[in-house]
Parts: sequence; structure tokens; C-alpha cells
Amino acid sequence: MLSLSLALTSNPRTRPILDGRVRAQAIDLQTTALPPSEMFWRQLKFGEFDVSEMSLASLMIATAHGPTPWVALPVFTMRQFFHTTILVRTAAGIAAPADLRGKRVGVAEFQQTRAVWARAALAGEFGVGIRDVEWFMERTVERSHGGATGFAAPDGVRLAYVPATTDIGEMLLRGELDATLYYYDRRNLVDRALTDLRGRPEVRPLFPDPAAEGRRYFARTGIFPINHCVVVRRELAERWPWVALNLFDAFVSAKEVGTRERIGALEGHFELGLLDRALAPAVAADPYPYGLRAAGAVLEALATALHDQGLTARTVALDELFASSTLDL
Repeated sequence: MLSLSLALTSNPRTRPILDGRVRAQAIDLQTTALPPSEMFWRQLKFGEFDVSEMSLASLMIATAHGPTPWVALPVFTMRQFFHTTILVRTAAGIAAPADLRGKRVGVAEFQQTRAVWARAALAGEFGVGIRDVEWFMERTVERSHGGATGFAAPDGVRLAYVPATTDIGEMLLRGELDATLYYYDRRNLVDRALTDLRGRPEVRPLFPDPAAEGRRYFARTGIFPINHCVVVRRELAERWPWVALNLFDAFVSAKEVGTRERIGALEGHFELGLLDRALAPAVAADPYPYGLRAAGAVLEALATALHDQGLTARTVALDELFASSTLDL
């Protein structure tokens, strides 16, 4: 029996592994539940876990520089229409996405996957380019994913750091920012949210009906964006190729268990992030497909977006990222 340390976020697709109801064959997993931003920083900076969830954007960025200590499994535990989470200051005069041009926009971390997807949607759907706004990043260089992967602002991008004495929420309320791609209000070793924006009239969603915008985007592009995969130490996957396959099978089983439970909780409807029930038929067969055959087009779109946004010097190929034993899954 091989004993491995494992870190995951807790959601319906991972919880059966975290609580031990689903086990990987011939592997004893020592599990830890963590917030994603902290987990990714600890893994990128210190390599603390044998297996963990990982930011797809950060993994692609690191891989663009050369082989990393990890290989990925085609297990995609988190998906969402990330541009629909954009918040704007009510008094900033932003009535539509195009009004973000020339504005001051917060981002927890410039290279995080959700930010890459949101910027790709703003550019592709609404004509707002990466250099059309002024960016303010909340995470510090020392405690950011980019700090561990050699991040530098792309040429021509205006990027400043949020002062350590404040956060994106306070800056929005004071009128020092006009919008933010996302606001994470749970403090951890990486994120320092200080301000509760819930119910504050000074701030509102950019899209009045996020689910409707998600449906529109999905209908036009066919993309349900992915932001997390799972990684395993390269040395383990290369020494024992069965490790990647056994872990993959365990994650598939956990997703099936979690989906059945979630269906019961939602009276027959899937949990789909910001999607509402009206979109469920379009993805009812499996809203969170694992494997490269099912998700390859979405992953390639992310790799293209990273290159287009100047975060990778080249477009990373999927066979560079994933364990060789999983490429045909």
C-alpha cells in the first residue's frame, strides 16, 4: 500500500475522497482540506503534498518554462463562468462590460485561472482588452502563485499592487477602484479580505442576471470554463504509472457519489456554479466531465488565452501537462 499526502478543496465532487468514503486502489491517502488559493501557493512554493488540486493557469505558466515537479490528472473539480462574477462600483458609471475601458479593476491575482478566463471573455465577447484597463492586484509577490512561477506583468499592461493596509473591498467602497473581477471574502495565508461587501449598495454585479449571461456564453462558445485540475508528483507517476490511473478512477467514483447526493439535494438538478436549472439539459449527461477527450477543447482555449494575454511565451500543449498514462482517457 502506497501512502500519499493529498490536499483538496471541499466540494461535492471531492468530499467522498476527503471523508474516506471513496478510496484509491492500493493507495492510502492522507487528506487535508484547504482553500484553493492557499493550497496552490503552498504546493507551488514548497511542494508540500504528493497529490493536490492545482490552478490550471499556474501549472500551464510553470510548464511553459520547462518540466515541473508535477504531472496533471484530467480531473477537473471546479468550473464556472468566471466573467459573470465581476463586481462594479454602483457610482462608477459602468452600465455594460464595454464601460470597463479606462477603469481601475481589482484582481486577487493577475495570473489566477479565473482572472484569465474573465479577461478572455471580456476581450472575446465585449471587446475589452487586457491593456484597456488599469489592474490592481491584491496578493503580495511573496504570497502569490505568480511569485512562485516567475510572474511579471505582460508588456503594456498597467498593474499596481493593493497596499497591504487595505483590500479590494475597501478600495471599492472608497471609490479607489471601479470594479473587481472577483472578491474572495474568506481569509487564509494568501488572501486578506477585510471587508464584507454583502448587501452593500455601493457595489453590484456587472451582469444583473449572471445565470442568463452564463447561458448566453455557453450557447455561443460551448465552453464551460475549468480552473482546477489535480496534480501528482512527477517522480511517483513516472515510477509507478498505475498511480495516476488509480487516482483518476478514485476521483471519477467520488464525482459519481457526490453527483448522486447533490441531485437528491437539488431535487433532480445538478450543481452548476452560477448556472441555473434552465441550462442543465445542455450538460445533463455530465456537467463536470473528466478526461482529456471530454475537456480537451476547453483546456486548449485556456492555453491559447494565457499566450494571448502575455502570460506564457508559447502555447502549452496538453501532452506536456498530463501524465502519459492518462492521455487517452
